[in-house]
Amino acid sequence: MLDRYTWGNAERISQEAPVLVLQANRTEARLGGGANVCAMLRGLDASVSCVGVVGQDETGETLRQMLEDDGVDHRLVLVDPSRPTTVKERFMGCAAGRHPNQILRLDNESRLLLDQHLEEELIRSLQASVGFHDAVLISDHGKGVCTPRLLRATIDACRSAQVPVLIDPRHMNDYAVYRGATVLKPNRVEAQTATGFRIEKGEDAFRAGERLCEQLELETAVITLDRDGMALIPRGGAAQLHATRPRAVYDITGAGDVVLAVLGVCWAAGIAPADAVQFGNIAGALEVERTGVSKVTRSEIRSELLVQTQSEFDSILTLGELETFGHCQRQWGRKIVFTNGCFDLLHVGHVTYLAEAASYGDVLVVGVNSDASVRQLKGPSRPVIGEFDRAALLTALACVDGVVIFEESTPHRLLRALRPDVLVKGGTYASHEVVGREVVEAYGGEVRVTGIVEGISTTRIVESVRRLGASQQVLSLPEHRPQYDQKCPAREAG
Repeated sequence: MLDRYTWGNAERISQEAPVLVLQANRTEARLGGGANVCAMLRGLDASVSCVGVVGQDETGETLRQMLEDDGVDHRLVLVDPSRPTTVKERFMGCAAGRHPNQILRLDNESRLLLDQHLEEELIRSLQASVGFHDAVLISDHGKGVCTPRLLRATIDACRSAQVPVLIDPRHMNDYAVYRGATVLKPNRVEAQTATGFRIEKGEDAFRAGERLCEQLELETAVITLDRDGMALIPRGGAAQLHATRPRAVYDITGAGDVVLAVLGVCWAAGIAPADAVQFGNIAGALEVERTGVSKVTRSEIRSELLVQTQSEFDSILTLGELETFGHCQRQWGRKIVFTNGCFDLLHVGHVTYLAEAASYGDVLVVGVNSDASVRQLKGPSRPVIGEFDRAALLTALACVDGVVIFEESTPHRLLRALRPDVLVKGGTYASHEVVGREVVEAYGGEVRVTGIVEGISTTRIVESVRRLGASQQVLSLPEHRPQYDQKCPAREAG
């Protein structure tokens, strides 16, 4: 399909009839339908072959040229002289400087079933080319091209070649034509129509997805639930609901296409279905925030994932969260640095060493000895400051991205969970003396030793305070401890 847009101001009512007058100021053409899925795939850096039909008209030529300009192989886009190229023309009006809204859509299309000669040609071409691709995506808009024979031949060819086939179905009562697909991705209304189940919550979607998987021999059903996110229902496995955060929805056009594109890339690359659905959820949410169809890129998905995941973690991590935190950072291509210590009475030596440690990568995680382990290392009079207060002080530093408290005498469990790229220790150690070196180097990580600030140590500070106490000096402490769960100005500035 080709999507055409006419943009303008709609600030007055016609004197001829009670209708808006659109004062047009620009027009635009974008790829739509299956062609838009191809464009979305290109935005995700995939190599794409487009299969479909256009009319023998100027619009068809425009569409093929746009595919070529986008780097899409369109040799299997056939011409049917008996039908027009499908065009959806949208008129977009804004008033008083507000966000533009769609005020009218004009469709020019044919829904007649594809000519048998063209159907045979497409079947032969698909059967010959499926094995050279990592996934096949079917965007069925019910325009007559996705005939039952063509769908059956494509699904069977994919199964024979062990190539995943993912389908965005049209709205109809019987989905038997999609039997044997790898993934079927209906929306809420389509799933309700196909199964007869009303879908109001996640459990309803699970039930509908299980019915679809069972009846159609699907590997997986993914049901998009607009504001409620997406439901992942693997055949014979545990269903999951992936929520989406609230969005300002400007235009739903293209949201289903970008979700199909993201799922296709993920299935082609062997990414876990749960991660694939999470990425698709994010991409669809980004799309509805925009007016009209536009590409969503990997970097945009990565940035949104970063924002979402960081908001899920407190700066003070548990051991259970540490592994997930590390996995997410690696997905974003970030280099993880880890260091550990007591950090009792945080001083300039600590801050200098932590800043140097942070410079070796993109993310710095600090392991802090618990009160019990500090007493084992330093004696019964230490620590001076409790473990949670020490951790809170560290999270206030702009160079620190996460802190985890540990009870053991060594950080080995933390290192195995986080798998940092760099292990850093401050002091006069040689690299081979750093505790945990053997864990990190075993999987290819590196060990660094930072310098020290001469004459500064917690032990010396404690001794100085004791001497002050012996000479009758008084150390004034605040009556109330500060609330460390509030935002720290130093961290915000950083």
